[in-house]
Amino acid sequence: QVQLVESGGGLVQAGGSLRLSCAASASKLIFSINAMGWYRQAPGKQRDLVARITNGGSTNYADSVKGRFTISRNNAKNTVYLQMDSLKPEDTAVYYCNAEGAATQDTLFPSSWGQGTQVTVSS
Repeated sequence: QVQLVESGGGLVQAGGSLRLSCAASASKLIFSINAMGWYRQAPGKQRDLVARITNGGSTNYADSVKGRFTISRNNAKNTVYLQMDSLKPEDTAVYYCNAEGAATQDTLFPSSWGQGTQVTVSS
């Protein structure tokens, strides 16, 4: 089982910034993670992709966050970051970290999720 621990959420005014972090760990050493990403879910809505980055550094973003959010990762630390700038009230949601294809010596974990961190943007 892969554990994903998120941090960095909180309350911020519109136009402000937050940086989310997510660190992956397991009972055995994680050799690689194919892709890591951030999803968000607002009340009454489905969980949607915000940004995703592969272990080669390729990224994709939801149209609503392009130019405002930046995803990055540290492969050596199995950590992914989401820098969120120019935040808007509509960015308010629970943000979830996801890891695709985490590989240990003897196990491949197709998909793992963090517990979520609340981001609230006030107008």
